[in-house]
Amino acid sequence: MQKNALYKALGLTLGALLVAACSSTGEINEGEASATSTTTQATTSTETAANDASTTAVDTAAVAGEAMDSEMSQAEAALMEQTVFYFDFDQSTIKSDSKAALMAHAAYLAANGSARVVLEGHADERGTVEYNLALGERRGMAVRRFLLANGASASQLEVVSFGEERPVSMGHTEASWAKNRRVELKYQSK
Repeated sequence: MQKNALYKALGLTLGALLVAACSSTGEINEGEASATSTTTQATTSTETAANDASTTAVDTAAVAGEAMDSEMSQAEAALMEQTVFYFDFDQSTIKSDSKAALMAHAAYLAANGSARVVLEGHADERGTVEYNLALGERRGMAVRRFLLANGASASQLEVVSFGEERPVSMGHTEASWAKNRRVELKYQSK
């Protein structure tokens, strides 16, 4: 989120510099013909220099914009690498540290209408089989609602609950259970 604020501030600053570079402050003095001619030539020279400066400013802004796009796409790619999202015990509320990565997935899905993803909901071993299946589904549906709210379409998303049937960690400790309370995004190829 801080990077977005930085990019916005940088964009506004570059925009302000561009406007300042393009504005002209030269005045035309009225007077004798030779004075007017000299002033016109001086103004033309100033405008040419200003145009050269604004061209440089535009090129600099374009390069800075490309660099920002590159950095943003790298950041989005890094966020897209996260495909497992964890939940607290007996909860189906998306954690705040997962939202940025989920927003990157939603943006990808919005931009790629043919992409499909299966949201696999999981639970730890505590509770009945039926309860854990329902909890896994609630978790998958929570992620589905988040993706839909951020640009993905319903036809791209499928929710499947495995409950406690596919644990990542076989231990019987809180650390093991925490790894099993998750939703996994699995992109499907055609």
